[in-house]
Amino acid sequence: MSTTTAAEMTNGAVDSWVNEVAKLCRPDDVVWCDGSEDERERLTQAAVRSGELIPLNQGKLPGCYLHRSDPNDVARTEHLTFVCTPQKDDAGPTNNWIAPAEAYNKLSKIYGGAMEGRTMYAVPFLMGSPGSRFSKVGIQVTDSIYVVLNMRLMTRMGKVALEHLGGSDDFTRGLHAKADLSVERRYICHFPQDNTIWSVGSGYGGNALLGKKCLALRIASYLGRQEGWLAEHMLIVGVESPDGEVTYICGAFPSACGKTNLAMLVPPKSMKGWKVHTVGEDIAWLRVGADGRLWAINPEAGFFGVVPGTSSKTNANATKMIQKNTIYTNVAMKPDGTVWWEGHDDPPPKQATDWRGRPWTPDKGEPAAHPNSRFTVAAEQCQAISPKWQDPEGVPISAILFGGRRQSLVPLVYECFDWQHGTFLGATLASETTAAATGKVGVVRRDPMAMLPFCGYNMADYWGHWLSMAKRASKPPKIFRVNWFRRDGKGRFIWPGFGENLRVLQWIIERSKGAGKAEETPIGYLPTPSALNRNGLEMSDGALKELFAVDRESWRANLKSQAEFFEKFGDRLPAGIREEQEALAKRLKAK
Repeated sequence: MSTTTAAEMTNGAVDSWVNEVAKLCRPDDVVWCDGSEDERERLTQAAVRSGELIPLNQGKLPGCYLHRSDPNDVARTEHLTFVCTPQKDDAGPTNNWIAPAEAYNKLSKIYGGAMEGRTMYAVPFLMGSPGSRFSKVGIQVTDSIYVVLNMRLMTRMGKVALEHLGGSDDFTRGLHAKADLSVERRYICHFPQDNTIWSVGSGYGGNALLGKKCLALRIASYLGRQEGWLAEHMLIVGVESPDGEVTYICGAFPSACGKTNLAMLVPPKSMKGWKVHTVGEDIAWLRVGADGRLWAINPEAGFFGVVPGTSSKTNANATKMIQKNTIYTNVAMKPDGTVWWEGHDDPPPKQATDWRGRPWTPDKGEPAAHPNSRFTVAAEQCQAISPKWQDPEGVPISAILFGGRRQSLVPLVYECFDWQHGTFLGATLASETTAAATGKVGVVRRDPMAMLPFCGYNMADYWGHWLSMAKRASKPPKIFRVNWFRRDGKGRFIWPGFGENLRVLQWIIERSKGAGKAEETPIGYLPTPSALNRNGLEMSDGALKELFAVDRESWRANLKSQAEFFEKFGDRLPAGIREEQEALAKRLKAK
């Protein structure tokens, strides 16, 4: 085995761990990644030669490539994702669990010799800005060039990470191997107490890009509890009013519920003078500042977004952003070497090559692009990117949103009574499932804080940690529930969504400043009929009334469903959550 490395880039703890992994996996070569432009070009060409990347039309899509994953490896495999804590109760009832010793033993046998005939890449990466007290370093080893090139876009990779780490041994150890891509030998295991991730048998983004969900959420949520901060599945957006004041908002939405679209929102023409600045579209790390507010950073350096449904209408900023230097995964390719997916600006092509690499025509009866196909692109390419997106101190958060897909029950927007009630709103978040996770589509699934698949410890303890933040933060953000997806009796969306969601954000900003008109209901504060800005919006009073209807009978039935979910957590359920459950029941009974 030969090794390509730069001695000045590593420290003893890093060297020791990478050598240990190399002995287990037995690659032919070990290559250290430095994050340079020369390296990117070299690895890209190697990926093209191996077939891992297909060059697209460089005249129309410069710097863009297509990757096709194995057909059995197209989404997060939540049923094969484990939190390996010493005690099962510490992982909780919503996480899969294997005892650490058993997991290490089982996976070591799969990793043994898994990289023979392959190159192992050692990828130092930084989550967060260089020099920031928020930031965390990881070292991922992988046998996938595709993973390396994606990590380059998604993180600050190479020398910058090792410089941030210095001589410390405080880094996340991430071992990834594709092995034989067998579902029977696929595991994504997290060892929070060891700050370690072992992923084997998958090459798909969420399972293989260990800086993303694995470190930035599952491991970071555990670290956040230990250190007194929050790691959340949230967008961060700055909304600038016509007078130039910028208000920052976080929002938690399950995958494919419009999170990226909201983070890159384009104001409607009728709201002149308003601007939206993207800080992040998927993950937020929040700490209490000296001023008592929560301050948030986006620890990522790129976007790994769902492609289907992305168009100039739904997300003009994203559509422009992915016209260059983008890695597409599992989209369709047209004969001219450009890409297509369902919901694209262009109509379906007469013929194309589908996501599996097979000939496709519109009468095929199946999608050309996989419903969970993706784009990976550097955040700096987004024309709406905030000038504060890499600020080492982050941005101050005035409001937190919890949202999901609900055809009925949940109004367009309402405000919590206080932080404890807001935590309860997050804990009871439910949404209709999408293609981002394996399983049935369209089923209502409870997804607290949009963190159900990503919390690295017992979720009851996680809610307790949320509740405790009220003691740390003297000026916590206000919390709101939103639902862009309510439908009428004929199944049509009532709210136009997309850019018009800025109208809802305007009311949220007003409320966060102690202004804005609202009326109290059993579930929270709803906007009064005149509170929502409808200038230039064609919407009848009847439709608006339907958007804000609170059906007590349906909410009582929902209360029962919530209680059944909470029963899973037994005595670990925080008293504050029980109090809010009981208080809601009383309010729904009262006239």
